[in-house]
Amino acid sequence: MKHITLIIFALLAGVIGGVVASAFFSVLEQPDELTTEDRIAEFYATETAVLVSPHHLRKGMDKGAQDFVLVDVRSNEEYVENHIIGAVSIPAYENRYHSAYDQVERIVSGFEKIQAENPGKDIIVYCYSIPCMSGRKVGKMLADHGIYVKELGVGWNEWRHFWTLWNHEHEWDVTNPDDYIINGTEPGFPLLQLNNTGCKVEGEFGC
Repeated sequence: MKHITLIIFALLAGVIGGVVASAFFSVLEQPDELTTEDRIAEFYATETAVLVSPHHLRKGMDKGAQDFVLVDVRSNEEYVENHIIGAVSIPAYENRYHSAYDQVERIVSGFEKIQAENPGKDIIVYCYSIPCMSGRKVGKMLADHGIYVKELGVGWNEWRHFWTLWNHEHEWDVTNPDDYIINGTEPGFPLLQLNNTGCKVEGEFGC
């Protein structure tokens, strides 16, 4: 009787195992249901949800916009040397040579404080340059903790040293990059530049 029970148990285990394995491999073999069009739509939906046009931000500064908080994630020493005017510092680097990505609690708590003090405002991060991954890594870290930030489309280097890269050609002679940077420990306040000419397109498809 015992042998019969063992045989039945072994048969049942084999059947169940076969069913589970079959289901597992059938899932792996399922073709990707996303079409090329789906992927394109998803890409642009993500890009427009995450990236902030530096020109749009600069234009907002000119008008005294108060609907965002700009956060510099470079080291504090670099922030003190120079930063985008109005930006606060939550460094993801201990100094210009060493990251501080392991200091998750400090970084997350810093953004939690900003979020609590600025309800409804976009939080926008920037780091060293366009290809710099610091903003993205911090953004991922924060998303894992339920905080969702946007990323400036340029970094510090492009903002400070490549002004003509992202501003309109007719603005090159009527805007001064020095008006949009500051040094020291305080964020500073952008100057109103109501007479600056810029992108004329308002609304959803503005600059």
